[in-house]
Amino acid sequence: MLFLARMDVTFPTHLTEAQIAEFQVREKEYSGSLQRSGKMAGIWRIVGEYANHSLFEVESNDELHQLLGGFPMYPYMKIKVTPLAKHPNSIR
Repeated sequence: MLFLARMDVTFPTHLTEAQIAEFQVREKEYSGSLQRSGKMAGIWRIVGEYANHSLFEVESNDELHQLLGGFPMYPYMKIKVTPLAKHPNSIR
C-alpha cells in the first residue's frame, strides 16, 4: 500500500536549540533506517516550510501508523496522510 504523508513540524518555544538539534539527529537516523528498509520510498522538502512530503510503501494502515509514531519529532508533528492508488494513465 502506498501513502503520501505531509509532515509539518512545530517545536514548542521552551525547547532549546540544543534539544532541537538532538531531535534532528535522531530524526535523520530514524528516517534513514526507514529509507534503507524500503518502507519510506522517498522524502521531499516543502520549500520555505519546516515540512516534508514522504512516500511510504507499507503492508497496512496499522504499519504506517506505527512507523509515523516512531519519528522522534512525532509529538511536534501535524501529519496528513493520503492513500494512493495507481492512476490508469500511469506508464510505470
